Amino acid sequence: MKIVIAAASGNIGRRTAEKVIQAGAETILLARHPEKLADLVEGAIASGNSEVRVQPISSDDAQELIEVTQRADALFWLTPPKLDVPNMRDWYLQTAKAGANAVSANGIPRVVNISSIGAGAKPNLGTVSFSGTVESILNQMAANVVHLRPGYFMENFLAQIETIQSERTVRFPYPSDHDIPWISTDDIGDVAAHYLLDQRWAGQWTRNLMGAENLTLLETSAILSRVLSYSIEYAQVSIESLQQQFAAMGATAEVQREMGDLFRALGDPDGVYATARTPEATTPTTFEQFVKNKILPNLLSFSSKATPLSKHS
Repeated sequence: MKIVIAAASGNIGRRTAEKVIQAGAETILLARHPEKLADLVEGAIASGNSEVRVQPISSDDAQELIEVTQRADALFWLTPPKLDVPNMRDWYLQTAKAGANAVSANGIPRVVNISSIGAGAKPNLGTVSFSGTVESILNQMAANVVHLRPGYFMENFLAQIETIQSERTVRFPYPSDHDIPWISTDDIGDVAAHYLLDQRWAGQWTRNLMGAENLTLLETSAILSRVLSYSIEYAQVSIESLQQQFAAMGATAEVQREMGDLFRALGDPDGVYATARTPEATTPTTFEQFVKNKILPNLLSFSSKATPLSKHS
């Protein structure tokens, strides 16, 4: 069985790759920075699976995608973030067409696409709206495709390790009482791998993935405080301040605007996160488990690195 995984070096792609490799499938990993996956390939070879390789291919390289997906049994598709493009809308459109053309050219039997809760609901929702466009394009070319629509990534907290450590604060652009379906990217990758390896399903359909429970920012802060044994406060920041941060990271003016649309959409109490929770949308990892398994180890690692500097301050 040959499985191709696009955007394999990201959190979801890497977790998906790990599970597919563990199952012994021939695995082609697509990444703009293949060095980020060197340890994964080395580990696969060491465990006896030599049919794992990395191809340094961008998601918008239509011809290369066609060549590398020949004889593929399944394709994992995720539109990777790119801040320096003129606008996100065209980036999503361009990459979706490249992926869909590869599916059509090679008759790839099954596609697993990472989308978003609320995809296709209405325009002006930033990448949520663009995800709906990707779904439509893939549906035109893939007879069998499942669009996984996850909620808000718990891993977004990992970008705030330093702030949690030094200021004992977490910051997001949402009201403190906003109800959010938090999900670990590990759970998303596990579900994606399941569908990639399973050859029994068919048709075009969607599945929401909403984590173990919905939590407000006050509730996540309380869980952080309990697990870390010191108080963590929540501070709502402005969308404008986040747009300035994206600008410092190289985001174009239009991408900054689109990200603002996204944050406003996700913060709408009657918006995409008001989606009803169903049993099949629930995934196992709780936020408390995430804090223990990922935030706490990262805090300890950050502290150990910061200690030598503090001695000289």
